[in-house]
Amino acid sequence: MSDRMPPSPPRPPKFPGSGKPESPNWGVWVMVLLIAGVLAFGFFTPESFGLGPRKENLESFEAQYKAGRVVLNDPKAPVEVVLSENGSEGVIHALVYKKDIQPKVEMKPFVLSYSMSLPDRDKPLLNELSGYRMVESPYRTEAGKNVSIIPEEAQKLSVPEFNRLALEGRIAGGNEGLLLAEDGNQNVLVGQIVTRIWPAATGDASVDKQRFERVEVPFTLEFQGDRVKQLLGPDTKFKRESGSWGGILLNLLPIVLILVILFFMFRAQSGGARGAMSFGKSRARLIAPDKNKVTFKDVAGISEAKEEVWELVEFLRNPEKFRDLGATIPRGVLMVGSPGTGKTLLARAIAGESNASFYSISGSDFVEMFVGVGASRVRDMFEQAKRTAPSLIFIDEIDAVGRRRGSGLGGGHDEREQTLNQLLVEMDGFGDNEGVIVIAATNRSDILDPALTRPGRFDREIYVGCPDIKGREEILKVHSKGKTLAPDVDLKVIAKRTVGFTGADLENLLNEAAILSVKRGLEMISMAEIEESVMKVSMGPEKKSRVITEEEKRQTAYHEAGHAIATYFCKTQEKVHEISIIPRGPAGGYTLSLPEKDEHYRFKKKLFESIIVLLGGMAAEKIILDDTSTGVSSDIKRATQTARAMVMEYGMSDELGPVVFDSSNAEPFFGREGGQVKNYSESTASVIDSEVKKIVNGCYEKSKNIIKENINKLHDVANFLISNEKMTETQFESIMNPAEI
Repeated sequence: MSDRMPPSPPRPPKFPGSGKPESPNWGVWVMVLLIAGVLAFGFFTPESFGLGPRKENLESFEAQYKAGRVVLNDPKAPVEVVLSENGSEGVIHALVYKKDIQPKVEMKPFVLSYSMSLPDRDKPLLNELSGYRMVESPYRTEAGKNVSIIPEEAQKLSVPEFNRLALEGRIAGGNEGLLLAEDGNQNVLVGQIVTRIWPAATGDASVDKQRFERVEVPFTLEFQGDRVKQLLGPDTKFKRESGSWGGILLNLLPIVLILVILFFMFRAQSGGARGAMSFGKSRARLIAPDKNKVTFKDVAGISEAKEEVWELVEFLRNPEKFRDLGATIPRGVLMVGSPGTGKTLLARAIAGESNASFYSISGSDFVEMFVGVGASRVRDMFEQAKRTAPSLIFIDEIDAVGRRRGSGLGGGHDEREQTLNQLLVEMDGFGDNEGVIVIAATNRSDILDPALTRPGRFDREIYVGCPDIKGREEILKVHSKGKTLAPDVDLKVIAKRTVGFTGADLENLLNEAAILSVKRGLEMISMAEIEESVMKVSMGPEKKSRVITEEEKRQTAYHEAGHAIATYFCKTQEKVHEISIIPRGPAGGYTLSLPEKDEHYRFKKKLFESIIVLLGGMAAEKIILDDTSTGVSSDIKRATQTARAMVMEYGMSDELGPVVFDSSNAEPFFGREGGQVKNYSESTASVIDSEVKKIVNGCYEKSKNIIKENINKLHDVANFLISNEKMTETQFESIMNPAEI
């Protein structure tokens, strides 16, 4: 018997885990319908479907009662008050007029006089009303005489009374609208009060559903009983409910039925070969070849990674070509990269190009609180993949289950390590004719178990990093399909301004630009919306509504001006693109410098000058304000981190020389800091701290010197920001070098 795979892949079964389509289990469906019926009977009332009385609170019912909407004179539907069996709670049963019945409306004139010096918070709610007009005086001239515009029968209102009526919607303007006039030091407001009178009950209210509806008003006797008696009258009769065994059994019947049905369902399920509620079944999601439409055309910006995995596609398509020369395909591929770089998309593209079944699962889906469940799920997943071969299994975040053994509590007997052991066994158990390839993704390859990454398991490691400028342009072209871009949109320019963006970031960028264009009522996405979205994705949205004092505004302006001045005179730094003192995200302002190209290496001088730029805001505050704010904390933190990296990682300290002081031998179980072991002495640590302090203090002094030498330009930039809040690159250059503008 030949061990070669057939040239064309077999059609996957309809249901994963079986060789033929399964027929529906009618018994299970019947039990599901019974449970749904019992739940509807036991836990839903006619009121839930709008078939019974409408529930109301006591306050709403009281308002309707006082408005005359409660039916009182119908003997067939009297107002009843029913108390519970224990007498602690009660329910009012009544009929009320529906809201769509039009009441009789009466108008009564009013007049309101209030002082002009009245505080704004106490003035009438004129801003909430419309239709009022101003007149010069509360008098008008008729036949040569001054006649008051205030009707004689007008009701005098106070300001609180007017505000209450306005909130209730009972203020109307009349024929001429509300009139507001000045009379000395007072304002005089003239209008009309609206009073709605409901019609008296006529006909058979108990059956006239067009005009009336039933309501139930629950209340607590201890706290609301007196209020109910006062509302309905002292002669109100309270009727008490009487419990019975029939009612009790009727209430318990749904619960009993549910328990019986669940008992038979669990009994039937546990009788099979895979009982225990299928905890051991794989949770991998299957995407059949005919459903997976992702190909390499949908993957951009990672051309090197695509070239490395192309041989996997060739093997799945034509395995004989490799076996004829004695070559074996890698059994597993490990993709390493930051989140959002396209690892999952690349795995789906491999399956789509090779017409293979694609199983996707996260590493955390294997591990449960029950012992042995993870290992069982690994076995079931590989069994399914073998039945639907050629197949591709993608395990995302494999570091959740593939950490180095012995690093956790429990030695080699905890659930995670048992799951890992089963994964190692399954990958070793592959034959040449299995047609199953495993692809795993992680951004922590350093903590994976060595047995997992050895040849024969995950044979190959592919780095999927952030795209370069060419890759970003290709990604933008992919995600711009289906979007209407304006003629001024240049994807090359966007690619230059999005250094460090991943594929997911770029997709989100264009989506945010599309949303912003819709909000602004535009038919196309222009460059302005895309640039605004770049800032939003990078730093968060602008907080224009945030109230900033003049002192804070001045402090922020000089702070950002200090950053900009320091950037201008540090020639290794990128040009200033934009300065703003409008809060955005967690920052009170920002100075934006856009790199013109991707950098793979940073030299010592550039790192020094980056610290000078970071401390430029603090230097400006100290020189101008003779004080420093908490707004410099993030700048100091970044400056210190850069200086410490120069000393400990890059070997840029003159005192310590080209030596790396690292803690890379930390235990992965304890995290990045908890298990760190220093590979240097305490005396060396003291020298490291001294060198870091020396670098930071030296850069701070240089930053202050730059600010002092260009103090006039600092004032010009800060004053411009105080007046305009934003400054473009051209405006900044015109201040720094007016001769060239």
